[in-house]
Amino acid sequence: MFSVLKKLTWFFKQHKKRYILAISLLIFASLLEVIPPRLIGMVIDDVHQGQMTEWMLRNYIILFIGLMLVIYLITYTWMRQLFGGAIIIERTLRTNYMNHLMKMTPTFYEKNKTGDLMAKATNDLKAISLTTGFGVLTLIDATVFLVIILFTMGFLVSWKLTIAAFLPLPIMGWLMKRYGKVIHERFIKAQDAFGDLNDQVLESISGVRVVRAFVKEKDDRQQFGQITNEVLEKNIQVAKIDALFEPTIKILVAFSYVIGLGYGALFVFRSEITLGQLISFNIYLGMLIWPMFAFGELMNVMQRGNASMDRLNETFTYEPDVQNGEAAQSSIMPTSIELKDLSFSYPLAKTDVLKNIHIYIPRGYNVGIVGKTGSGKTTFFKQLLREYPIDSNKLFISQLSIEQIALGTLKNWIGYVPQDQFLFSKTIRENILFGFPDANEIDLERVMEHASITADIETFSDGIETLVGEKGVSLSGGQKQRIAIARALIKDPQILLLDDALSAVDAKTEATIVQNIRKERAGKTTFITAHRMSAVRHADLILVMEDGQVKEAGTHDELMLQKGWYENQFTKQQMENSSTEVHAR
Repeated sequence: MFSVLKKLTWFFKQHKKRYILAISLLIFASLLEVIPPRLIGMVIDDVHQGQMTEWMLRNYIILFIGLMLVIYLITYTWMRQLFGGAIIIERTLRTNYMNHLMKMTPTFYEKNKTGDLMAKATNDLKAISLTTGFGVLTLIDATVFLVIILFTMGFLVSWKLTIAAFLPLPIMGWLMKRYGKVIHERFIKAQDAFGDLNDQVLESISGVRVVRAFVKEKDDRQQFGQITNEVLEKNIQVAKIDALFEPTIKILVAFSYVIGLGYGALFVFRSEITLGQLISFNIYLGMLIWPMFAFGELMNVMQRGNASMDRLNETFTYEPDVQNGEAAQSSIMPTSIELKDLSFSYPLAKTDVLKNIHIYIPRGYNVGIVGKTGSGKTTFFKQLLREYPIDSNKLFISQLSIEQIALGTLKNWIGYVPQDQFLFSKTIRENILFGFPDANEIDLERVMEHASITADIETFSDGIETLVGEKGVSLSGGQKQRIAIARALIKDPQILLLDDALSAVDAKTEATIVQNIRKERAGKTTFITAHRMSAVRHADLILVMEDGQVKEAGTHDELMLQKGWYENQFTKQQMENSSTEVHAR
């Protein structure tokens, strides 16, 4: 049960002063809290025996008020320290969790659902925060405070009466242990179900236009209802056990009350204790309700925290499959790119997606990559981005094996526009400046012009300050592509990767953008994958890919002379364009 505290030892060591102060003050406050019941018993005995005077009553009242103020100040201090620590660990773990996710490669996200990752960042972190705050409180109150009350009852009243009243309480400990084991198992299942619910909601919201287009709203609601019912059922299973804690504690404490009153009254009749001591004893019994309740809550909170910590550690212990090399470099420049007999297969795939690729690309080349869908064009880019591990000494930049280059350095060299452009739910300005936040207005206007998006932006009522909505929902496909291109260009990368980034624009706009990029990026390396041959026609090198292999390579003129796939596809597209122009006239 307490293994979660062991797993959080690193945090308690970092903030040991805070927790030592909080626990010390909490224990001191517990010692002070057992004094008032004893004073009440003394007051009752003095009144009952006719010894109470005005001076004594005034002193009792002053002592009560003084104790109240001291306990209030001490309680305020330990609560601030203890629950402040709970807030700190939530912030620390959330920061560490986010940093860890940012280091993960696509393999990790293929194995973990987004909804489950979100559940860990919310519910699980909250459960751990509760453990380091309320959990520590219940631990002290269920042990130290309980012992203090029992010793006070034993020494100041009667050990015989204390032992008799305490007899039902071991039964409580046994039941709490049973409840804790069951709630741990059920809470993990409930958290997993919540992760599935998050994933379903995320997919429904992201794909709402597809759902509506296929008139699947009813089916989507039914599926959501089924998952919601499953989450509800699993949380009800947790609640059923959770609901047993308080009644069990109250029933057993009630038995203690019955024993205390009955047996205590007999002690009074025998003059073994005074009436005031019996009243003090029953007040102490009432004070035992919270430590016993805390004991039950301790089991509950610790088991939840332990389950959440286990789930979170599954993520923290996952090591990215792409690591910096021992001889990480940061001062070199990408003067050339070379692939030597490179083959690659995805972690979960059984066959190679890239096969024996061997090419050399000097700095400043414009490289076009074409081929059928699924031929390996995007996978080729993923090797340059080091999204997946590859065999050593297969991919070189500036004659240096890519695994020796620091990941940060490599990513700083590259500007990337993926097939599925992602825009943040911010303004157009913020989306473009994401590539280089310190860029000035001149640079901003230049890249917008090169990406042929300026005219479109001027038609918006708020211009460049227009909010694009989630994932750019308010923009057309072509507008999103051009904003993404502008975002990559403003970074002025040494290597630019455009992965079918012109598919949603017309041929005239495509030609303009390609010409602008060639002029803008003279002396820097650019890769363009496309389905339209016109996008790569003027490239210094064109690679034709088929089944993961480079089947043809050369300039446009050289490939046309080879009479292969490229020549056939280019001729076919030219004929289609001519036919379209004739029809348009």
